[in-house]
Amino acid sequence: MARTRVFYEDWQTECCGRPFAVGDEAVRPPAAVDTRERPGECYGAEARGELHGDPGRPVTGRVRAIELVRQEYVVRADRRARERVDRALGPDTGSEGTVLLPSPYRWEAVPGAHTLRAADSCPRRFPSQEPGRGPGPHRVHRTVGALVTLETAAPE
Repeated sequence: MARTRVFYEDWQTECCGRPFAVGDEAVRPPAAVDTRERPGECYGAEARGELHGDPGRPVTGRVRAIELVRQEYVVRADRRARERVDRALGPDTGSEGTVLLPSPYRWEAVPGAHTLRAADSCPRRFPSQEPGRGPGPHRVHRTVGALVTLETAAPE
């Protein structure tokens, strides 16, 4: 048996994932991590979980451990963009239907400022701390995904 650590980003699981727990069988197509292209983004995993990838490349294994990854961010707000959002959400918008506006926040991950918390299962939704309304900078934490140890059959 071989063990592989796979990082599943929060949005992948929230969009198309199915909650799973330690001991479950997992069929998830991981993609290799290119550390030159995305250094440090997968928190030490050898593979990145890709729920939108090639279903012809599934890896079947048993979930042996789950660690939720909580990342610290510095968040700055653009005051003018924040005012546009407030106007769009206000009672006198004057528009019908959906209004799409860019986020008034710029999130910057603090390098090396993350923690791992052992969990029995992977949640469907991941908790996130919202930044303050002022211009900041604000320090917030966000659970960005799950680092999963899969036990798979050794390649022949």
